[in-house]
Amino acid sequence: MLVSAACRRKVRSLVSLRDRRLSTSQPGPPDKTHNPSPETPGPLPDSEPAGQPRWRPKKDPSDCSVLLFPGQGSQFVGMGRGLLKYPNVKEMFTVAQKILGYDLLSLCTEGPEEELMKTVHCQPAVFVTSLAAVERLHHVNPKAIETCVAAAGFSVGEFAALVFSGAMDYAEALYAVKVRAEAMQKASELVPSGMLSVIGRPQAQYKHACLQAKEHCKSLGMEDAVCSVANYLFPDGRVIAGHQKALDFLQQNSRRLDFMRTKPLPVSGAFHTELMQSATEPLRDVLRQVEIRRPEIKVYSNVDGKRYMNESHVRRQLVKQLVSPVKWEQTLHEIFERTQGRKFPHTYELGPGKQLGATLQKCNRKAFTNYTHVEVTTHED
Repeated sequence: MLVSAACRRKVRSLVSLRDRRLSTSQPGPPDKTHNPSPETPGPLPDSEPAGQPRWRPKKDPSDCSVLLFPGQGSQFVGMGRGLLKYPNVKEMFTVAQKILGYDLLSLCTEGPEEELMKTVHCQPAVFVTSLAAVERLHHVNPKAIETCVAAAGFSVGEFAALVFSGAMDYAEALYAVKVRAEAMQKASELVPSGMLSVIGRPQAQYKHACLQAKEHCKSLGMEDAVCSVANYLFPDGRVIAGHQKALDFLQQNSRRLDFMRTKPLPVSGAFHTELMQSATEPLRDVLRQVEIRRPEIKVYSNVDGKRYMNESHVRRQLVKQLVSPVKWEQTLHEIFERTQGRKFPHTYELGPGKQLGATLQKCNRKAFTNYTHVEVTTHED
């Protein structure tokens, strides 16, 4: 699934952010030239302090912002209706229609729901709607954009965070998301699999529970069954993914496994497990051929909760993310860890749903006091 040179030229011609940048790609003050030259990316050495880019003065944390971008599962019919009046949003959806080959705006605002819920559609939908929400925030509170020092995204939301940071261009990132979604959809159709949301008691042992589920599958004649933690959400909150028979075992034995609540997620496959291995090569291919730059603000990887250091690091981690658990709880700790008495930044969740705010509340109540969700519906400003 290689991206041809002609296709790359077509994608880049749709929205050339070098010549005409959308404000979603401008995390800094608009009157400052802060985008590093694509010809001289200057990878950040590992020895360089993990501070802000040199053009950003040091700020009081209470005067800074952090942006969080949601992932698959947050989508709903009607999202995007409240964003069309903001600059660039209609153009973003027009570009999306050309890249994707279908009317994404109509799918987001009108449905049908069963089509929007499909992996191949919902990932681009969440990506575009989240960046459209940045346009809304830029309009109603430009300071939140100008003072942003860090961003993170959940699964496909990481692509939105990277676009906002200046590491990827909107159109090229959307094409990569399209390839990713198609490859994940295809991988999910190979075997019956899924994802199970779990709230456990403090004594719950998730990895041991997964081991028991795999042993159960082995007793049924299933060799090499997959069952593992796919998302670390908050203390005692996990998503476990794998073969469907393994997940059925966990639900049927939830009480003795010290699970207080289990709930199957409405997704088509075992994302962020080794069952997504077949999706890695198409994504790796497309990421080799789109331009990636060093992020201009801190952007954190789902794979380990650490910030991206340079463009090759971005390429490696985005591929690894498909088959690795999303360490969201660890990412939030990395972003919001503070010495006692130090103030917290303003945090904005941009995109459909408020799930990331809910996880932040469970991980860090003090940081959550400065949380705001940017609406993507028709609510008035």
